[in-house]
Amino acid sequence: MDYFLIATVLVALSAIFGYINVRFLKLPNTIGLMLVTIVFTLAVLILSYFDSTLLNAEKDIINQIDFKTVLLDGMLSFLLFAGALHTNFNQLKVQRGPVLAFSTLGVLVSTFLVGTIMFYVLQLIGLEVAFIYCLLFGALISPTDPIAVLGILKQAKVPKKLETKIVGESLFNDGVGVVVFLTIYQIASLGGDNVSVIDVASLFAQEVIGGIALGLLLGWVTYRLMKSIDDYDIEVIITLATVMVGTAIAHYLHLSAPLAMVTAGLMVGMDTVRDNAMSKITEDYVDKFWELIDVLLNTILFVLIGMEMLVLTFEGSYILAGLLAIPIILLCRFTSLLLPINFFKKKLDFVPNTNLIMTWGGLRGGISIALALGLTEEMHRELFLVITYIVVVFSILVQGLTVSKLVEKLKV
Repeated sequence: MDYFLIATVLVALSAIFGYINVRFLKLPNTIGLMLVTIVFTLAVLILSYFDSTLLNAEKDIINQIDFKTVLLDGMLSFLLFAGALHTNFNQLKVQRGPVLAFSTLGVLVSTFLVGTIMFYVLQLIGLEVAFIYCLLFGALISPTDPIAVLGILKQAKVPKKLETKIVGESLFNDGVGVVVFLTIYQIASLGGDNVSVIDVASLFAQEVIGGIALGLLLGWVTYRLMKSIDDYDIEVIITLATVMVGTAIAHYLHLSAPLAMVTAGLMVGMDTVRDNAMSKITEDYVDKFWELIDVLLNTILFVLIGMEMLVLTFEGSYILAGLLAIPIILLCRFTSLLLPINFFKKKLDFVPNTNLIMTWGGLRGGISIALALGLTEEMHRELFLVITYIVVVFSILVQGLTVSKLVEKLKV
């Protein structure tokens, strides 16, 4: 099966499932698409007892797609740029302190808390897993997914200043989370004795600082190019080139492409850049183009997540571990946010129950699954993939469906 045919099937399924959701379910796209895809996949599994043709075709498609490469090396840059482009930079600037703390300290604390607790929980249910691999799981599951978060918050009626914190955190902690994961992955691959603290610090600094610096450069070049002309067609293409060229450079120089794209997107989306470099018609076309890219890739991504269940190994102990991981991860997220929130609430006006809403509204998504798919067999790939999948499905279907009700109940 060639890539054009695979892409055709995915886009066709996305269109059909999206139509079913909008026409009948009327759920947020993120939730509706995943729900319809999972129901469709379960129906295919039941049908396979009578005729396995459709199941084999679906498995063939999934097995030929390198989900990790497709998402982390391709789709993620476009999605993060689109998300950052439409983020209110002035609001984010006001909330930069807590956003920075949530996306760095919060991710690190959550990584170690989840990893430590899961290490002992897995032992209790008879699964012997080394501590370093549990830390790897903590790193891949701790970052909230901006793609899932942005899709849900549009309809949750969360107060603007709280929405800025959640969106800003998810945009940046995604990039930081990937860097933390890659750092621990390298330690696990080489063995702790072969990796020094300096190696870890330099890798982290190169990815994070280098990624942000590249993003600033890309944003500035894009601004200068767009300011020097007035042609909305070419200016849209310039923004597209920024993402594609920037991602290629980041991969070549081993910098964080997600952080580079978030930084570039925030720069291009700034009010001052829009006022100085874009005419009204250019601004309209740029926004609509990236909104369409965002919706299209989001739709395909959540159809892919739903279909991934076909290639998982659902053993009883793996499912139990996944179910136990849900409250553990929520508790660890709540704990990791306590210090930053208590520190900044004296300086900034926080809405009541910020921690509770950020814990329940911090959804996990495709990025966690993509990182889990990157584990080796020695790192207990099948176990952590099942746990991650269960956590992601619960996060999107249960947390995503109830976050707006939580906001209403708390009278925020």
